[in-house]
Amino acid sequence: MTNKSNIQKAYELAVEQYESQGVYVQQALDRMRDVAISVHCWQGDDVVGFEGNDGALGNGLAVTGNYPGRARTSDELRSDLQFAYSLIPGNHRLNLHALYGEFHGAVDRDAIGVEHFQSWIDWGRAQNVDLDFNPSYFSHEKASDGFTLAHPDSGIRQFWIDHGIACRKIAAAMGQAQGDPCVNNFWVPDGFKDIPASRKDPRQRLAASLDEIFTEKLSAEHTLDAVECKLFGIGSESYVVGSHEFYMGYAISRNKVLCLDAGHFHPTEVVSDKISSVLMYVPELLLHVSRGVRWDSDHVVTYSDELQAIMQEIVRGDYLNRVHIGLDFFDASINRVAAWAIGTRNALKAILAALLEPTEKLQQLERDGDYTARLALMEEHKTMPMGAIWDHYCQTSGVPVGAQWLEKVREYETNVQSGRQSKLSAVDG
Repeated sequence: MTNKSNIQKAYELAVEQYESQGVYVQQALDRMRDVAISVHCWQGDDVVGFEGNDGALGNGLAVTGNYPGRARTSDELRSDLQFAYSLIPGNHRLNLHALYGEFHGAVDRDAIGVEHFQSWIDWGRAQNVDLDFNPSYFSHEKASDGFTLAHPDSGIRQFWIDHGIACRKIAAAMGQAQGDPCVNNFWVPDGFKDIPASRKDPRQRLAASLDEIFTEKLSAEHTLDAVECKLFGIGSESYVVGSHEFYMGYAISRNKVLCLDAGHFHPTEVVSDKISSVLMYVPELLLHVSRGVRWDSDHVVTYSDELQAIMQEIVRGDYLNRVHIGLDFFDASINRVAAWAIGTRNALKAILAALLEPTEKLQQLERDGDYTARLALMEEHKTMPMGAIWDHYCQTSGVPVGAQWLEKVREYETNVQSGRQSKLSAVDG
C-alpha cells in the first residue's frame, strides 16, 4: 500500500474505535475546520518590529537565542508566515503588534494610523488570513521607567492613551476590511520592582486611562477590546498594576473581552481551571496559549497536559464560539518557522483530541454520580488512536503529514532564510 492508503486505512480503523465509544469523527472534523488559531507575528523576528530600534527590547521582555534567519522586513516576515501556514491544517489568523507597521520614516506610536498597516490588511485579504491586533506598550523611551498608562506624569500617560486610541481605530479598520472582528488586546507592563507605597494610585490611573481609550464606541462587528493581566515581570517583581483581579473587574464592569495568558499566573495556577469561571461573567475570552517552563518564559507550545486541559475545557463547556485562541511564544534558539509549526500544530492536535472525547457520556456519568466509570473512560480515551485522525485531517487539508513538514522547513531555511545576513537581534537573557 502507498503511504496515502496506509493513512486512509489507519483512519478507517480509528473511526470504528471512536464510533464504538459514541464519538462521530466526521462531526469532530467539521468543527475542527471552523477553528482559527491567531498565530503571533512576533515569533518570526524576536519581537523586534519595524520601527528601526535594531532589536532593543525592554519592559521585562527578553528573547534568548541567536538562530540565523530572523525576518528583518515586513516582506520577509510575510514570506515566513505564508510558508508556516502551508504547514498547518485549517485557515488561521495573524496576531499583529503595533510596532510591526510599515512606517517609512520616524512615526511615533501616538501618531500611527491605518495607512501604516494597509499592506498587512491587503496581504491578509489576499491570503484569506484575518488579522488581530495589539498596542505596543514596551520597548520605547517613554516606557523606560516601567510605566505607561499608569504613569504619574500626565503627559506621558496621555501619549500612551493616544497610542491606544490610534490602535483601536486601526483594529476597527482591519475588522471592517476583513468582514470579521479584529480582537485588539491591551497588555500594559506597568509595575514596580520593589514594594510600592501605594498600590491604589497606579490602578486608579490605569483604569482612568483605559476608560479614556475606550470612550469612543466602536462596532463589535469590526473590533473587540481585550485586556490582559499579569502576575509579575522582570523589573516588576513586587507589583504589577494590571493584575488578574484588576482586569477581571475591569472586563466585567466595562463589558470587555478578558485575556488569560497561560504563563501569567503563579506556577501552581492553571488557565484551564479559570475558563468556566470567568465566562460566567465576561462575554468572551481571549487565550494566549504559551508554555512557561519557569513561569512566563514563553516556550514553544508542546502537547502537554495543561494544553490538553485548556482545550478540553473549551470543548466540554461548549465555548468554542466564545473563546478566541491565540499563541504567544518566542524562541530564537530554533528555526522560527519551525517554532510556529510545532506550536500551532500542537494546539490544533489538543483541540482535535478534545473534540474526539465522548463528552456527553462522561458528563452523564458525572451527573449519575458514577465517578469510577468517569475516571476509567477518561483514562481509556488517552490511548485512543487520535494520531490516525490527525494524519487524515492533515492529508485532506493539503499539508504535510507527521514530521514531513520538518523537511520542508529545512528546504526553506536553505533556500530562503540562510540568505539573510544574521546578527544578534534579541536580548540574550
